[in-house]
Amino acid sequence: MADVRVGISGWRYAPWRGVFYPAGLPQQRELEYVAQRLRTVEINGSFYSLQRPERYRAWADQTPDDFLFSVKGGRFVTHMKRLRGVETALANFFASGVLALGPRLGPILWQLPPTTTFEPEVLDAFLALLPHDTRAASALAQHHDDRLTDRAWLRVDGDRPVRHAIEVRHASFRDPAFTALARRHGVAVVVADTAGRWPLLDEPTADVVYVRLHGDAELYTSGYDEPALDRWAARVRGWAQAGRDVLVYFDNDVKVRAPFDAMSLAERLGATPGR
Repeated sequence: MADVRVGISGWRYAPWRGVFYPAGLPQQRELEYVAQRLRTVEINGSFYSLQRPERYRAWADQTPDDFLFSVKGGRFVTHMKRLRGVETALANFFASGVLALGPRLGPILWQLPPTTTFEPEVLDAFLALLPHDTRAASALAQHHDDRLTDRAWLRVDGDRPVRHAIEVRHASFRDPAFTALARRHGVAVVVADTAGRWPLLDEPTADVVYVRLHGDAELYTSGYDEPALDRWAARVRGWAQAGRDVLVYFDNDVKVRAPFDAMSLAERLGATPGR
């Protein structure tokens, strides 16, 4: 059976307090509150800086056993190094505590900036570096640099798959060679709804379909009305019926639409906790 999960990108947003989160809910219980209503979230703090193992462990401890975290890869790799010469940066990322999530570790999301164009050789070399199971990720993490000497997490409690997804934002990626390259490496090309700002590519390239919904009419701001949610539910069912797992994340957080839209879509798909 395909695994279908719907969630949100991040969960710690001040405007959500008193709107989605009940007034007075302690901040440290917000993730627990989300996990009672949804079955997955994206960790996006990892995009801005290397997190610490104790944070990943705490996040895991605040969620049910069957919860799943997708983890956003660091912008140092995608935006600063531009995928070039990133061996040590990748080792640092995987040594920073990602593996401490254990069985709750979902795909790693690599989001490219809008100025990054499709360069087949560069992308091929980067995708070839990505580990596809936890033992390979641990082996890569052992090449971390001195900054993580006293805080690296290299342990794994089993050999599990590590999936990857790549989100692109330049029109040059509308190229069959790109999807062929992603398929060869077993990496999911993100289906990104960006209110027409960036390419929407929807050709599955892996055994998981990774969807990011950034806003139906206005980027990061507008919600998804009932017909729009019905359309996305139909697409998700189609992917699942084809045997692919599906992860959907709402990133339209500015007006506190993301959690409500996520719960509405999860209800349509029978993908709420406990079902």
